[in-house]
Amino acid sequence: MATSQSYPARLDIDYPDQLDRFTTFFRLIWVIPVAILAGLATASQLWFAVALMIVFRFRYPRWWFDFLRDLTRFSTRVGAYMLLLTDQYPHADEAQSVHLEIDYPDVDKDLNRWLPLVKWLLAIPHYLVLAVLFIGVFFVSIIAWFAILFTGRYPRGLFDFTVGVFRWSLRVEAYAFLMVTDEYPPFSLK
Repeated sequence: MATSQSYPARLDIDYPDQLDRFTTFFRLIWVIPVAILAGLATASQLWFAVALMIVFRFRYPRWWFDFLRDLTRFSTRVGAYMLLLTDQYPHADEAQSVHLEIDYPDVDKDLNRWLPLVKWLLAIPHYLVLAVLFIGVFFVSIIAWFAILFTGRYPRGLFDFTVGVFRWSLRVEAYAFLMVTDEYPPFSLK
């Protein structure tokens, strides 16, 4: 099983020393425009096209990969902003405090031609665990919202938990939908 350092999809979010109480208070209103944009064009909606390219052509065009990687980066910045992990309004093409890397796969060496047909099915145990963890993230975000309003800081343990769930979710997305690896994602927040 891969460690988080060697897995082809990696995520890190800089811990903010101080967060703006005013923008935190109105965050759910200010995130609406970019959340709509990110929701309309998520990378996971395009997984079927990637699967077909790998199965029938045994190709993963670099431009297609770059598009999906950048779309995933943007969606992750929107999620981080919405869940109060950063005060930086999500930018379409700058990393800001969210650092997401996905390795481009060597289709001949790294991918099985027929596995894209069932990867989404093999990831069901991850979906179940992540559903429970995202319920936890919802409540953690509410607690963090109050903590930020009163102290201006996101409690470090809660921050690490939320980033860990994001990281786990990214690995599952990289495996089941972005199709950059055939290595089953680890059940880990690290």
